[in-house]
Amino acid sequence: MKVLAVSGSLRAGSYNTRLLRAAVEAAPEGIEVELWEGIGDLPIYSEDLEGGPLPDSVQRLRTDWAEADAILFATPEYNGSIPGGLKNAVDWASRPREDAALKNKTVAVVGASTGQFGAMWAQQDLHKVLGTAGARVVGETLPVSRAQEGFDENVHERLRDVLEALALAAEPFSVAA
Repeated sequence: MKVLAVSGSLRAGSYNTRLLRAAVEAAPEGIEVELWEGIGDLPIYSEDLEGGPLPDSVQRLRTDWAEADAILFATPEYNGSIPGGLKNAVDWASRPREDAALKNKTVAVVGASTGQFGAMWAQQDLHKVLGTAGARVVGETLPVSRAQEGFDENVHERLRDVLEALALAAEPFSVAA
């Protein structure tokens, strides 16, 4: 089972990217978690760009996301919601509607922040955006608070649980199936 791990943060020291690296380490046997980077390379979504050759970064996103069995998103919280770059990537992956990389794609959402709420609002918004884009969002949010303190065994166990639930839900829809 191939799970792409997509961080909504572009920051070099991102806690959400670190959370996804912890997910790579916590992955149960049979689940390969691969960190996907490239959100910062995407142009701002415009339907006008759909008529001509797509930028390489957009084609890469659409191909990589479509070929994954499932996607694990980690989002920071910016101004009480998801960052613009992550929303832009979801917009690109939701088009064209009938062949979208996110159409029926099994996804889950986690998030980390330095505060005590673990990016809960952003995770809720991302659930809504992904569902509207055609993805099959599974599981509950996984808020990780005080991320600057690192991730303990409890966080690793919760990440394993998220990955197991994601893989179980994705199995009938697996690209390899």
